Amino acid sequence: MTSTYERRGELRGTMDENLELNTSQKLMIFVLSMSLFGLSNVILEIIPDVSIGPVDISVAYFVFVPLVMVALFSPFWAALGAPIGEVIFTDLLMGDFSGLAEIEGIIQMFLALYIAGTLMRNPRSKAQIWIGAITVVVIDKFLSAAVDLSKVWIGVEDAEFVEGLPQSILLLEGIGFGVDIIISGILFGAIPAMWLIPALYGKIEPLLGMRPRQPGDKVNGGAQSVWFVVSAVFLSIAAFFFAFLEAWDVEVGVIDSDLREQYGDTFLLVSVAGIIVLLTLVWLISRRTQRRSASPSKD
Repeated sequence: MTSTYERRGELRGTMDENLELNTSQKLMIFVLSMSLFGLSNVILEIIPDVSIGPVDISVAYFVFVPLVMVALFSPFWAALGAPIGEVIFTDLLMGDFSGLAEIEGIIQMFLALYIAGTLMRNPRSKAQIWIGAITVVVIDKFLSAAVDLSKVWIGVEDAEFVEGLPQSILLLEGIGFGVDIIISGILFGAIPAMWLIPALYGKIEPLLGMRPRQPGDKVNGGAQSVWFVVSAVFLSIAAFFFAFLEAWDVEVGVIDSDLREQYGDTFLLVSVAGIIVLLTLVWLISRRTQRRSASPSKD
């Protein structure tokens, strides 16, 4: 059986053995996560939602896309890039941008993905992949539901009740929560991810000059650390604040041009083109940086 040192030795000479990422690698992870999740949400825009009475049956997002990124690469940079990509490529470029209120969604998804990434210590473990996928949906949708219920409780928004069921808002939130776990967390999360992550593990990281995450590698500032717990609580409170800005009609940086309604679904190609251009530029910059670092220094 190949020892750990022999496995590590196969990677020497082709990439940096140091687990610390340089600026170019962090940027590439961030942009790759941002672009892939943005592209997946562009695809979701053309998939119609289905409603059964007051309950929406839809795919909230393709969880497996950012889950692959946080499992294989730095959870922090991958988790930060994904929600920003969603906002830029499916909201801002489409002319439907809520300004500061968008920060709520960015914070919620960042926390969900980062925690999931730190929980998946072994990219080959299907059990950890399932836990990570469901964790993303549970944290993101729990925070969203808490915000919605808080708005109704404080009185800044009206509740959507089902006739004859005075407590139906809790019922609807609960049903929606379960639907999101099944559709987004399992069907479009854990199931494709448990095949993709092991298949890509050890193959895609060297392309960026990185050593693959080894089972048991400690993530600095993981979800179990005290500083992260404190930071997560602070960010959750901040998410509540930014969510209430829209309810209070505080419009800062809002863009409402309805470009997609004017030009139809073909306007989504603008986002696709933007993603391709961004990926190409960052890839060229990354390659140039790697060549400079690999070339021998001149005295």
